[in-house]
Amino acid sequence: MRQLTFASLQVKDLQASKDFYENKLGFEVGNANPQACVFKYNQGEASFAIRTPLEPLEDRELGVGVAIWFAINEKAEELKEKFIANGVTTAGPIIETPFGRAFHVKDIDGYKLTFLETA
Repeated sequence: MRQLTFASLQVKDLQASKDFYENKLGFEVGNANPQACVFKYNQGEASFAIRTPLEPLEDRELGVGVAIWFAINEKAEELKEKFIANGVTTAGPIIETPFGRAFHVKDIDGYKLTFLETA
């Protein structure tokens, strides 16, 4: 294997998750249908989907152990403040990683999204 080309997250409420990613985080909707919504980030440099469950999700904890990383063009502090102004709860402070400065947010299903400011 040489490349991961796409990721899809199962969510409990497709419309609520779509609203979170689109209106709070600012992702562009690339395509949507009743079962899924594909998002673009940074003018299509990254894409992923949220989708209706492939199996029952009741009484299951989603998001545990899953982290998706996005490289960003702006300063981590600026993007974090923008998210906070949009009502996004961050999962901690800006941190130094081996790859650059980063911060995390969790979506409404508990998936961890990391936004990375590379040097």
